Amino acid sequence: MDEPIPVTRAVDHGTAKLMPDVDRKRAWLLTVDGAPQSYVDLDAPTHLEFEYARRLGHVLDTVAEPEAALDVLHLGGGALTLPRYVAATRPGSRQDVVEADRGLLSLVGEYLPVPGDAGITLHGADARAWLEAAPADSADILIADVFGGARVPAHLTSTAYALAAERVLRADGVYLANLADAAPFAFLRSQLATFSTVFEELALIAEPGVLRGRRFGNAVLVASHRPLDTAALARRTASDAFPARVEHGLALREFIGAAEPVRDENAVPSPEPPDGAFSIG
Repeated sequence: MDEPIPVTRAVDHGTAKLMPDVDRKRAWLLTVDGAPQSYVDLDAPTHLEFEYARRLGHVLDTVAEPEAALDVLHLGGGALTLPRYVAATRPGSRQDVVEADRGLLSLVGEYLPVPGDAGITLHGADARAWLEAAPADSADILIADVFGGARVPAHLTSTAYALAAERVLRADGVYLANLADAAPFAFLRSQLATFSTVFEELALIAEPGVLRGRRFGNAVLVASHRPLDTAALARRTASDAFPARVEHGLALREFIGAAEPVRDENAVPSPEPPDGAFSIG
C-alpha cells in the first residue's frame, strides 16, 4: 500500500498543509500558514491529540448523560476533529459545522471525508453571520474554535456576539470557546467579562503554567445558565496526560478583576502568538 504523502493547497485564507503522522497509519495534521489547526486519526476519531481539544472533549463528555445524542453547532471547522469525536461518542447527534474558508472545507472533504451517515452538515459561511440567522433555541452545545490565522477574529469577541450565541442555545445549553492569550491576560479577562454579562455560570480550563503567566497558550471558556459540573471537569482535566486547572466561582471573578465587557465598536482580535508558541516540532 502506498505511503500517504503531504498535501499542500492554497485555500481562501492562506496555505493549508495536510501532513501524515508517521506513527499512526491514518492520522493527519492540518496547518494553515504554518499554524497547527487540527489533528485527526481517521481510524480513531476519539483520539484528541491537541491539549485544548482534549479539554473541549472533557466538557463534551460531562455536559450530558454518556452517549446521549446532542444538537451541536461548531463555529470553525478545521479538519472536523470535534465533530468526528461527538459522532463517535454520542451516536445520533445532529451537528452543523460553519467554516468561512470554503477552500479548506473542500480540501478536508477530499482527503479526510466524514461518513455520509455521521449526522455532520458543513456550511461555508462567516460564523457570526450564520449564528445571527440561525433558529433560536436550536443547539444543545455551541463550540467556537475560530481563528483567522492564529487569532480569534474581533467580531467574535463582543457582547452582541455572546448574545447571538445565547439566543441559539437552548435554556440548558452550553457554550465552549477555544481562546489563546498570555499574561497579563487582557484578552482572556475581557472575554470572561463579556460572557459574564450574558451567562450566569462560567468556567475556565487552562494549563497551570499558562495561568501563572509563564507562557502563551490556549484556554477553554465554558459558559451556561445552568450549574456546570466543575468537580467532574476538574477530576478529568487534572488526570489528563496534559494536566489543567478548572477556575470558577470566586477565583474566576478575581481573575476577571476590573476587565470590561467588549462591545462591537471596540472589539479587537486575540493577541498575535509569539514565534514558536504553537510550533509543531
